[in-house]
Amino acid sequence: MDSVIMEAKILVFIILQLELFLFSNLVLGAHSNGGSWELLKKSIGISSMHIQLLQNERIITFDRTDAGPSNLTLPKGRKCPKISGRRDCYVHAVELDMMNNLNVRPLTVLSDTWCSSGSLLPDGKLVQSGGYGNGEKVVRTLEPCPTCDWKEDYKGLISPRWYASNQVLPGGNIIVVGGRFQFSYEFIPKSSKPEDHRLYTLPFLKETRYSSQIPNNLYPFTHLSTDGNLFIFANNRGILLDYVKNKVVKTYPTMPGEVARNYPSTGSSVLLPLDLSTKTTPEAEVFICGGTHPESFNKAKAGIFLEATKTCGRLRITAANPKWEMEEMPISRVLGDMIMLPTGDVLIINGAANGSAGWWYARVPVYNPVIYRPAEAATANRFEVLKAATIPRLYHSTAHLLSDGRVLVAGSNPNHNYNFTVPFPTELSVEAFSPPYLTSGKPRPSISSVKPGMNLAYKQKFSVEFQVKVRQLGKFYLTMVAPSFTTHSFSMNQRLLLLAVNRVRRMSSGSYAVEGDAPASAAVAPPGYYQLFVVYEGVPSVGKWVHIK
Repeated sequence: MDSVIMEAKILVFIILQLELFLFSNLVLGAHSNGGSWELLKKSIGISSMHIQLLQNERIITFDRTDAGPSNLTLPKGRKCPKISGRRDCYVHAVELDMMNNLNVRPLTVLSDTWCSSGSLLPDGKLVQSGGYGNGEKVVRTLEPCPTCDWKEDYKGLISPRWYASNQVLPGGNIIVVGGRFQFSYEFIPKSSKPEDHRLYTLPFLKETRYSSQIPNNLYPFTHLSTDGNLFIFANNRGILLDYVKNKVVKTYPTMPGEVARNYPSTGSSVLLPLDLSTKTTPEAEVFICGGTHPESFNKAKAGIFLEATKTCGRLRITAANPKWEMEEMPISRVLGDMIMLPTGDVLIINGAANGSAGWWYARVPVYNPVIYRPAEAATANRFEVLKAATIPRLYHSTAHLLSDGRVLVAGSNPNHNYNFTVPFPTELSVEAFSPPYLTSGKPRPSISSVKPGMNLAYKQKFSVEFQVKVRQLGKFYLTMVAPSFTTHSFSMNQRLLLLAVNRVRRMSSGSYAVEGDAPASAAVAPPGYYQLFVVYEGVPSVGKWVHIK
């Protein structure tokens, strides 16, 4: 009898989700050009909790090592490592070759990466920190090469870092901020410098908790300001931190509304495009969207799933008297990812309309991505609802910009183990969403060359040669995008620069050469790899990798 009742409940649940999906498609997504979806791979064997694109066009993605068997075993002949006292022959991290049909290369990770953080070093090496259990103090590194695998330093951190955030700094090192019951920050990789072996207290992280029992500001939002200081946001408040002197140099107004924005209330945040076309040191503006009531997590544990918020806020963090400018998304959203597109627009994707982060705590998947155009003068014209997906992407889903302008979407694992029989099963598939600029039919530019080459220096003038099939050249601009480490609805180190353009000339070949200025300082553009795009009449080229130091 109990099984019959359970089956009936599941049937009712599925019907409700179908109705919501149809409503999403017919009402919210009724656009002639709302982009398109493509299933790239039905299963990569693991669920993508963390994701990073490398400059060799390989995606590194992984989940955790303590959740039991994945759906992918180690290749024959590879020794099964010992994890938590047992032999584990299952794969928990993979490399996806974006240039070769998403070919899956298994990687070996021994420490638990659950809810960890990451960044790219200036040389392109992936540095990944913290996690759970035996991974809480581990710093892992992965070099971008066809045969490289994880290297793990179990004493890489001073404090345990579970649910911490990373940010690349102007010096090329990385600051690691917060974590569960960790009200401090430190720097990695450790060097011989004394400051790398110190722990810096940050009371702000304790002050912004909604409850002493639940550290409701995990994965704080961090953005490097153009003055070299670090913006940190937790729940509804932000500060500007001089991390060298361990001094708060600015305290920002409280964000309006009774909404928490950080895990487990889980909104998302981006640094809006830095406009270098008129200033070498531009203004910096943060945009934060989504989240839910501070008690949503506790309510969800009791079976009550509160509606998420529609609100967003913009804050010019470099202004003398910064004030929040509040707006509303078309759809309520928690657990959404915010991805900077090459055009300078923001894609809001994945997530749910009710509940919070945590196992089984999200309900009513939001299938429709939304685009936000920050440069639009009229607030009413900034948001647009796009074509709906068919796969729900809830807790532990991810998204990442690809060099071809698409957005890779993966993951969703609201279960303790790999469970495929619950209403929201563990998701192993990988999709690509093509924003409207790829389905508009407009001419798309292509970059022929970058001179003097891939390696740029600060303040350097360089030339980009590109082709576009038009009779007369229209409006275009150059952007540089820093690839992000994405997990738990926050894309760490994500950054978009609108470059200054000096002149353009038509070549005898029919292509165009445009002279641009490289960013002026490491505070504006931390050293490392970036994707360079030409955007013509709103359509970006395929990105070319450049390196600045």
